[in-house]
Amino acid sequence: MNRGIPINIIRFILLVLVQVLVFNRLNFFGFINPMVYIMFLYWYPIKEKRAVFIGLSFLLGLSVDFLSDTMAIHAAATTTIAYLRPAIMRFVFGINYEFQSFKLSNTTKAQQFTFLALLILVHHSVYFSMEIFSIANLLLIVKKVLSNGLASLILCLLFSTLFSVKKE
Repeated sequence: MNRGIPINIIRFILLVLVQVLVFNRLNFFGFINPMVYIMFLYWYPIKEKRAVFIGLSFLLGLSVDFLSDTMAIHAAATTTIAYLRPAIMRFVFGINYEFQSFKLSNTTKAQQFTFLALLILVHHSVYFSMEIFSIANLLLIVKKVLSNGLASLILCLLFSTLFSVKKE
């Protein structure tokens, strides 16, 4: 059995529970709710089968939707970034990510930051566009994407720093 499977199952369950039980209840300034479950999509192994990854992303979003009563908006947003992740990785890391020896931990901090920021930006753009679903409220969508995106980015960077494996 692949040793990465148990850690991914634990990450999946813990991130859904932390999102639903802690971060969905936070309400900074009345409208900012960080979304840290996106870290599963950031940490998921690059060389795993893409169809499995997209399916797990859909299940991740659907789990958060089911426990948050948000009518599949999270599922749509997570499936979108799962589908777009190879294009985002090609943009951030160049073609070198396609080689077998590529590891996210071997990239620069600036590349890791950019990759995470783009995942969050795309996720939040899809999520809030579907939540508000009105072009007349474009400024509200932009406000929510930027404010929630910044809060999510800060917390995801904190989680990434706290739970990363240190190399000596």
